[in-house]
Amino acid sequence: MSKKEDIKEEEIIKEQETSQVEENQEVEVEVVKEEPTSEELIQAEKDKFLRLFAEFENYKKRTTRERIELFKTAGQELMTSLLPVVDDFERALTHIEEDKEAEELRKGVLLIYQKFYNTLEQKGLSKIETNTGDTFDAEIHEAITQIPAPSEDLKGKVIDCVEKGYKLGDKIIRYPKVVIGQ
Repeated sequence: MSKKEDIKEEEIIKEQETSQVEENQEVEVEVVKEEPTSEELIQAEKDKFLRLFAEFENYKKRTTRERIELFKTAGQELMTSLLPVVDDFERALTHIEEDKEAEELRKGVLLIYQKFYNTLEQKGLSKIETNTGDTFDAEIHEAITQIPAPSEDLKGKVIDCVEKGYKLGDKIIRYPKVVIGQ
């Protein structure tokens, strides 16, 4: 063998030895890791417990809010199905007002309408007030058509309310159908 080959072999052997020494040191370092003390374990468990408790409290609050919201809007389907009856009462009252001979009939229908509507209001139903000249708001109103505005100040505003809107609590269950000026 030549000297160059001997030097290369020696370098290879030295590299292997140093890598083995480094591996042994790493193994020793891993073995040296300390186990957590009992106080650290207690603190970790206490932290887990507090997080779990906070999560449970948030869950209780969320389900309580959902339950309250459900009770508020539980009658939504029933209210929605009764709204056409309210509309029919209002149309009947408008028609009876024109007939002067049916005064007693008008009083009776008005009495029934008021009693019916008061009962619905007690259950959380309320009208959405929409007047001529109100600014059109797409989140509150439903535009069914646009017509040329009779005057400049009515452009983009409500000209006529075709069907009244209603809310049940804070939730809109029927949007008012309006005609807007263009």
